[in-house]
Amino acid sequence: MSHTLLELERAFRLSWGADTTCLDAEGLAKWHPDNAAHGQCGPTALVVQDLLGGDLLIADVTGGEEEDEVHYWNRFPGGLEIDLTREQFRRHRVIGEPRVVVRPPEGPRAYASEYQLLRSRVLSALNL
Repeated sequence: MSHTLLELERAFRLSWGADTTCLDAEGLAKWHPDNAAHGQCGPTALVVQDLLGGDLLIADVTGGEEEDEVHYWNRFPGGLEIDLTREQFRRHRVIGEPRVVVRPPEGPRAYASEYQLLRSRVLSALNL
């Protein structure tokens, strides 16, 4: 069964929660369902890669008064990029030049439980 990008995006949006973020305690205190994409980029990009393949990208995010951080998303053959969590950043934030990250064969080292929880929810939402 194949799904459209809109169906995939909907499944992720239904699956995000405070318990699937990669935020520390201070960041988690700022998480809100109105900006549900906040802190979801790592687990989301990994699950997108599970479903669709492609490259996992990472880049530095700078600008404004917030702390510098990193952002993850996906790139596919032909240069198509999918970033389901870009909306979490305000306009003054600058996403730097991406680089490809090679995923460890044993799975993510950090936030593994958040990734597994998001993966489970997304697969369920897609009836997979």
